[in-house]
Parts: sequence; structure tokens; C-alpha cells
Amino acid sequence: MNYRSTRGQVSGQSFESVVLEGLAADGGLFIPEQLPTLPADWQTAWAELSFPELATELIAQFVGTDLSHTEVSQLVQKSYATFDTPEVTPMVQLDARTHVLELFHGPTFAFKDVALQFLGNLFEFFLERRNAQSGGHRLTVVGATSGDTGSAAIYGLRGKKNVEVFILHPRGRVSAVQEAQMTTVLDENVHNVSIEGTFDDCQDIVKELFSRSEFRREHSLGAVNSINWARILAQISYYFYAFFALRRSHGADALPAFVVPSGNFGDILAGFYAQSLGLPVAKLVIATNANDILDRFLRTGTYEKDASVAATPSPAMDILVSSNFERFLWYLARDHEVPSSVVDPEERAARACEILAQWMDRLKTAGSFSVSPAALDAARQVFWSGRCGDAETYSTIAAHYSHEPSYLLDPHTAVGVHVAETLRPEIKALGAHVHSVCLSTAHPAKFSDAVLR
Repeated sequence: MNYRSTRGQVSGQSFESVVLEGLAADGGLFIPEQLPTLPADWQTAWAELSFPELATELIAQFVGTDLSHTEVSQLVQKSYATFDTPEVTPMVQLDARTHVLELFHGPTFAFKDVALQFLGNLFEFFLERRNAQSGGHRLTVVGATSGDTGSAAIYGLRGKKNVEVFILHPRGRVSAVQEAQMTTVLDENVHNVSIEGTFDDCQDIVKELFSRSEFRREHSLGAVNSINWARILAQISYYFYAFFALRRSHGADALPAFVVPSGNFGDILAGFYAQSLGLPVAKLVIATNANDILDRFLRTGTYEKDASVAATPSPAMDILVSSNFERFLWYLARDHEVPSSVVDPEERAARACEILAQWMDRLKTAGSFSVSPAALDAARQVFWSGRCGDAETYSTIAAHYSHEPSYLLDPHTAVGVHVAETLRPEIKALGAHVHSVCLSTAHPAKFSDAVLR
């Protein structure tokens, strides 16, 4: 199992290398050179597995020879022992055809714990193994956060051997709980940096640090944001787990339409990879707040930055540019922008990297780029999208809290539930066997100001 950069200048990288490097040297994001083929009997063989057992089987498909099956299992078991329920990501039913997949049962009560507990253990494992062979290997992890990534990264990396972690967050743009979760951790290897600006400003600083090759080598920089492939990989597991849970409760023909609150695109990208691996999915639905670059792309075919970030009740989604969208765009370029006359797979991949690099350059210099009608049609075959304003976020929280049975949503999950309800006729038209599964990305207590409003 080897990995390449979306920008085309780096390829043939091992799983261990892409985990420790995070961002490719050419500024691109790592993707598998080929997706693995799941066992022919996975739908029956994996149907009754626990979450850690299922995660082990899926992750093992992507690690090549860098980890044995036993090592993957041990890392996964260690990672999810920190969660407050053995199900790890339990599913709750809101009504006959709407469900919430609760991803907030980890140490910081956010979905990012699912990936970052695992990533922290991966960092420590690989570094200890390298130091056993030749000493002196350390990692300086630098990350940007709009709130949840920072605390989840800190709790995943605190006290880890040979790892220093620096987290940048935008001052005044994270909730009080999120800030406290980050800044009250006093482990010597944890460092918080408050930035005057937005999440995008924090992310730009991180990307600039990674672009300085000498600085990057000198300090052994590692990435903890969802640009790190291991985070996407870990999140694939809960799509499969939700699929099996839905079929156990609603029959063998039940099919999920996943509705995902989306900011940096990493969460729903994991759903795209799950579907690409063969997971039966009726539809993937992107739910955005007022920072709606993804929704606008699917409506127009133009990916265009707004002039500024709008502050909303769902701050983890207050992002101008969705970094992980680059990974999906690479597949869009390979399959729908490269001429059909190019038949060699490696040549198609190389051409896709060239197209992707041109798009990213236009985004940086002109603030936007557009894809072809064919590529836009293909994107719409995979994704639907919807937008939720602040008023709708508050009203959705209130409506479900006062409904019987009562359920308390955090503002990010409320964005997803609102979009699911708005698209209910379209989802219903997919068939009576299709159920909306809304990913709940954080515990409501983390955003008490918005919830109590």
C-alpha cells in the first residue's frame, strides 16, 4: 500500500511515512495510489463486529507491511478504551426514518476524538519503533483549530513520548469550553498559541511552516489536522458501523443517506472513501452553515472563497476554504477532466495532479476556479448539499428539545438535522428503505451558549 501527493511531486510513500509527514513536500495531500479491495464476504463476515474489531479490519487494509494485524488491533483497542461507551459511536433514532450517529463519546466530546486518539497512539508507536533502531527521532506536531481539533489533538498527544504539540486557535472564535479544554492541559509537551484572526489565518500559518523545507526537516514537523491521512482513515470506520447498526435495527435492505455537518470536508470525505470501498450508501449530503463554499460549489461548479468568515453558532464550521476538498477534487479531475483518450492509469493520475495543481494555484491567486460541466455532474452524483442559517440552527435545537422524545442537539449537529429535514422529500424519493443518518459531531454541553439561547 503506497501513497501519492495530490500535487504529483511525491509518490511511492509508505503508510508510516505519510502519517509522520502529514502534508506532502509539494504542498499536496496524501491519497492511496490504489484503493484496496475488501474481502468478498465483508457484509456478512463483519456484520456483528464490535466497533474496535471493525475499525481494525478496515484500517488493516491501508497500512501495507508497516503494521501487523495484531499491532493494528492493539492500537485500536488502546485508542477506543478512552470512550465512555463500548459502542464508541452509538446511533439514536429521532423519528421513523431519521437517526443521529453520536460521535462525541470520546475524551473531549467531539467526533475528532475518533481519529485523534488513534493518531496519537500511531505517532508514539512509530517513533518508539524508530528510536529502538536508531535514537533521536522526535516529532513536532503543529495544528490549527476552530475549536474541536485542538482539544482532541491535545488529549490524543498529551504525555506522548518524543512528541511536542503546538495548537493555534483564533482568539475569541472558539467556545469557552473548547478554550478551557485546550488551555488547562498542563503537560509539558502541550503548547497553545492564540492567534488574532480566523481559523483560516491559523491554517495558513501551519501550511506556511510546512512549506519551509529546511525548517520542516530541522524540527521534524508533523500534522494533526485532517490533512493527515490517518485521520480520514480512522473516520471511515463509523460509516461502516452505522451501516451495520441500521441493518440490524431496520432490516437487511435498509440503506443510509449520511448527512454530515461540513467545514474542512474531512468528515464527509471519509464517507466518500467508505462508499468508494463498496459501502452501500444512498447519498452523501453536505450540510453547511453560512460559510457555504461547498454548497455553492455544488450549485454552480465554481469553488470561490468569500471575502471573510462569518461567525456562526457552529464555529467549527466557520471556514473559508475546505482543505480536504482537494482530495475529492483529485478524483474528480482524474475521472472527469482528464481526456478519455488517456487510458494508462499512471498517466491519468499524473494528468489529474497537473489539473489539481492548476486549480489550487487559481484559488490562491484569483480566489476561485471552476470545473467542467461533466465534473460538476459527477460531483452531484456523489453529493447533495444544503445550507442552514443561524436562525434555523437555533430553531432546530429548540424544536427537537421540545419534541417527544426530547433530544438535545449541539449547533453543528443541528445544521445537519435541519438540512436532512429540508431534503426529506428528496431523501424519501430514494426509496422507503432509505434512512437519514445525521452525524452528531459534538456534545451539546460544549456549546452551551448556543444551546441555551
